[in-house]
Amino acid sequence: MTGFLRGSATAMITPFHGNGVDLEAFGEMMEYQIAGGTHALIVLGTTGEPATMTEDEKEALIRYAVRKAAGRVKIVIGTGSNNTQKAVEGTIRAEKLGADGILAVTPYYNKCTQNGLVAYYKAIAEATKLPVICYNVPGRTGVNILPETMAKIAGIPNIAGIKEASGNMAQVLETARLIRGKCDLYSGEDALNMPILAAGGTAVISVVSNIAPAGVKELCDAVLAGDLKRANECNDKLIPLSKACFIEVNPIPAKAGMNALGFRAGTPRAPLSEIEEPHRAVLLNAMKEFGLEVKA
Repeated sequence: MTGFLRGSATAMITPFHGNGVDLEAFGEMMEYQIAGGTHALIVLGTTGEPATMTEDEKEALIRYAVRKAAGRVKIVIGTGSNNTQKAVEGTIRAEKLGADGILAVTPYYNKCTQNGLVAYYKAIAEATKLPVICYNVPGRTGVNILPETMAKIAGIPNIAGIKEASGNMAQVLETARLIRGKCDLYSGEDALNMPILAAGGTAVISVVSNIAPAGVKELCDAVLAGDLKRANECNDKLIPLSKACFIEVNPIPAKAGMNALGFRAGTPRAPLSEIEEPHRAVLLNAMKEFGLEVKA
């Protein structure tokens, strides 16, 4: 299927406090995204640290996000796992709780073959009527969805697209060629948002847009409108901020950046740690140069 996402989507951080997830703080971040023109919010993606959350915490966050969004923005829930049955169960739960779509990262750690990837996404897609986005991030999972494999997966009726974060533009272009008209291509790597959109991508799923939603939206709008001059201007401005947002493992800098904007983002959960001071200085400087009002 095509047409599920267009423009900018944000891979949301999850704010934690001593008693669990800070839902009120998450709601404030949602309003910031909506005001910035973000098209969709990805909840419980990698940036949301779901690997360190309990099932009760996940369910409470999904319920809250759906209720708070109230149809103003699409809510896409991350349900991928290295256990296919667990991914299926999470997908069923997300649909019951009112999600608009599913994001499913490839299996990790125990890995699988390319045939295993097809079977994995088939099982998830058949468990729901919702659009399903495949997420290819081999740097984190050790599993790579090859273009020919994605072409097979794209034939599953409710596969909406692939979030591509392989970092390999030659592979991205071949995937784009093979899935064109069957499902959509989404950028999953902020540094490559512009070229992936220019290659036919319809949306970005961004970490940087946690901090600068309006800036990422402006880039998307420019590329999708075919205004490459304006797109280059937007991209040139975003590059230093994007580099700073990945100066340490995601979402460490994104959380530090949101705290600096005055949001109660809290700290990452172990084994992730707080940003190191030299890196924090680089991040805050990049935020100021971008024009953001840093409060801390």
